[in-house]
Amino acid sequence: MSEPIADFAVIGSTPLARLLAGRLAGSHGRSVLYMGESQSSYRLPRGLDLSVAPITRPESWAMLRQGIGETVKLIGRIAGRGAWSHVDPLFFAGDPATAEALGHMRHMALGFGIAAEPAAPTMPVAHRSGIVLRDALRLNRPIIEPALDQWLEREGVRRLAPEGVTIAEDGSAVLQAGGARFEARQAILADHDAILAHLPPAQWPVLLRRHPASCILTTPARPLPTPVMLEIQSGITLLQQNEGGIAAIGLQDMASFSGRIQLLLGRDRQVEQAGQTSFSALATSDGAPALGRVGTVGADVVAGMGMAGAFLAPALARWLCGEASPFEADWFGARLVSRAPHGPSVAEYAPHISGTAP
Repeated sequence: MSEPIADFAVIGSTPLARLLAGRLAGSHGRSVLYMGESQSSYRLPRGLDLSVAPITRPESWAMLRQGIGETVKLIGRIAGRGAWSHVDPLFFAGDPATAEALGHMRHMALGFGIAAEPAAPTMPVAHRSGIVLRDALRLNRPIIEPALDQWLEREGVRRLAPEGVTIAEDGSAVLQAGGARFEARQAILADHDAILAHLPPAQWPVLLRRHPASCILTTPARPLPTPVMLEIQSGITLLQQNEGGIAAIGLQDMASFSGRIQLLLGRDRQVEQAGQTSFSALATSDGAPALGRVGTVGADVVAGMGMAGAFLAPALARWLCGEASPFEADWFGARLVSRAPHGPSVAEYAPHISGTAP
């Protein structure tokens, strides 16, 4: 049994993937298949959605500031005000070169209307400089995910739990689910898990690298100075959990990561580990997002969007449908996954990490 061919098959489990699928269907009239499971209720966090990010390029700050209002209005309609909270994230650095990049990020944030203050000497980890970005929005995934799933149904998105997925070299997709065959003219691999699982190896872009990644959850401990902390040079994120524990996420193998987290939390903070997980993640070699069709003809990928990616989902949907504004088209067009891996035109500050091809 075959179903009518859809315009898009969106594969991914993040809020960005869900928002993208819903906007393609509801705002742009495309027929959309969606494959992705809610995750926040049963696994340790692997990322967060924040309305600020460690970015250095003014055009990226402009894109983000433009997208925040639109996305927050949309999410408010879908899930209500409980879908986000206000936080003052702390970005900090431990060496002079990184501190210089951090200072540049602060000036960029100030230039786009974000209160960015030097952290008090007692706030960051010892012997590190830091900045506090005031009144950022952090999306609450446990509340957003079920609300987004209901919204996708209202927008006419066909949600599937397929037994098999095949992505062709021309970017089309075939999904087998419930004894039926579903086809889509274009696949969108909308997060790292989707890319790692479904992108044909022969089409792997040189820009993307696979990295070992880890998450550690502690038992309740002395609270962090602020609920969100990011060490710029390593990319390690520390998140204060509601129940009092601390979640740490980073692109390192577990052995290296565990020791690093103890140093960041400090010897005076007595913590016990409550859980841990290892997984694979992706990063781009120049620190900038990688978007669009692999090999110019394959599936669309959405990679390297970082913690602020969900706030760019409406603009991304417009670009994929050919309805972006000139500014949006220029921004996305400069960040194609097919670009040269070491071009300076869009590079962002990238953590000191290494990776491999798949």
